[in-house]
Amino acid sequence: MQCCWQTFINVLPIWMRQEVDLLGKDQMQELRLRVDQPPELVFQNESKWLERFVSQSDLDFCINMASKYSPWTSDGIQKGYITISGGHRIGLCGLCITEGGSIKNYRAVTSVCIRVARQISNISKRLYNLKDSVLIIGPPGVGKTTLMRDLIHQTSIHCYSHIVVVDERGELFPSTQARFVFERGATTDILCGCSKASGIEIALRTMNPQIIAVDEVTSPEDTAAVINAAWCGVRLFATAHAMDRQDLFKRRQYKKLLEEKIFTTLITLHSDKTWQEDRLF
Repeated sequence: MQCCWQTFINVLPIWMRQEVDLLGKDQMQELRLRVDQPPELVFQNESKWLERFVSQSDLDFCINMASKYSPWTSDGIQKGYITISGGHRIGLCGLCITEGGSIKNYRAVTSVCIRVARQISNISKRLYNLKDSVLIIGPPGVGKTTLMRDLIHQTSIHCYSHIVVVDERGELFPSTQARFVFERGATTDILCGCSKASGIEIALRTMNPQIIAVDEVTSPEDTAAVINAAWCGVRLFATAHAMDRQDLFKRRQYKKLLEEKIFTTLITLHSDKTWQEDRLF
């Protein structure tokens, strides 16, 4: 298992670093900080709390460290998150400033959820032998990104397929000073920091991929770009939010993908980290 743990620890207020390091280094999935509440360390089947309460200055420190003291210019802030070095994502809640129905800024951040990015090898098992497109679904926090990361890595090293990863938030394969943190395989190229729709178009025009991988297909623009890639003869690896197969078919944002039969293999992740493989069509 690989993890840029020190970059995670470095964004935390100094008073909690040692205890979080001791309790959470190996297995913690999330750290939740809420103003006037104790820090919550979230593990697979339980939570642990520290004794001291979080202050507003603690949250401000965390946001400033994560954004290098420029929080409102950070990529993703209008979507409610900041991605820090190592691929760890900080989700934000608080008092929002909106314009036209969209978040423009925050008057104050009152709680954060910091998700720990880890690379766990050899969990995709035989999936790299598949010859079709793969859609990974599950509720938030069950490991869709982790499974996708390993699927890309294993497909690259076992099948030598040319894979382009469109990593909009820098979470699949985060980098520090242009060096990637997690193993990706010799035939994998990463396009980071652009929208999925733009990245897929660039990949098709310039990289001649056999497979394009994207995390969290959510918007109509994402869907249209994925369909266009499939029409160009490219295989797709993607993740989406849905509880199970039935839930997936009920969601309007995925209707076109299902109508066009873009994905053949469906991987459903469960809360206990097990997964089930099915044929979609």
